[in-house]
Amino acid sequence: MTVVEDPVRGGRPFAAAQPRQLIVTLYGLYARQNEGWLSIASVVRLMADLGVDGQAVRSSIYRLKRRGLLIAEKVGGTAGYTLSPTARQILDEGDARIFGRRRATLDDGWLLVVFSVPESERDKRHQLRSQLTRLGFGTVAPGVWVAPGHLETEVREVLERRGLTVYAEVFRAQHLAFRDPRENVRGWWDLEALRELYTDFVERYRPVRERWSSGVERDAARAFADYVQVLTAWRRLPYADPGLPLALLPADWNGLEAENVFAALRERLAGPAREHAGAVLVRPVRA
Repeated sequence: MTVVEDPVRGGRPFAAAQPRQLIVTLYGLYARQNEGWLSIASVVRLMADLGVDGQAVRSSIYRLKRRGLLIAEKVGGTAGYTLSPTARQILDEGDARIFGRRRATLDDGWLLVVFSVPESERDKRHQLRSQLTRLGFGTVAPGVWVAPGHLETEVREVLERRGLTVYAEVFRAQHLAFRDPRENVRGWWDLEALRELYTDFVERYRPVRERWSSGVERDAARAFADYVQVLTAWRRLPYADPGLPLALLPADWNGLEAENVFAALRERLAGPAREHAGAVLVRPVRA
């Protein structure tokens, strides 16, 4: 059984977001429309709207640089950081999963990934398991992992990009017999853990949706702060839940309410948040 945890940092996901996570969200939202670059002064100012001080911002950016996600670059004499090619790939993959996710149907069938890695290459085994977990696979048996069939293209691309295809085979499958498919899903994924994640999200952000729906809240800086925080919290969930078919989930599945809360907040906040950020960001002027 796959235990659901935060693919960014592990553990329970809805403690207060770390500055590093918020910075990743900030770059994901605004840097790619800014030639991949943000000035350090702009990041510090925007992060102040999220209650993060400058020292914590600089420390977090340094750690992201060490991980190969940000590259220090001066543009027109202004210090800043540019997304690395690896970071761009991660963010592009995240966009597809977070904003373009669709829920599978029974007609989509299943993907099976069967893998075997020599003991001498244990690091590759760890990489393979990490990537399958991040893609939302459940575990059927050691070396046999399963996901909804509509993820085929994403799975192929990730395994090819990570150089892991030599260790794995990918199969299309249909369940024929013998156990109830709903029972299988409960065994392959930890649905109770997923339900708890969705409950935490709804309890935290349904009041935010209601506050903005009332029409009383209009502050652009508040819209920016709320949107970055809700997106930081939400972006982990589409990886924990790969879009399992509703027909195989409990009738009162709360993932639907969580999806609705996120969609409503995105529709209401994305525009004002972008305007607020745009007023702060320094546009790169290259020689």
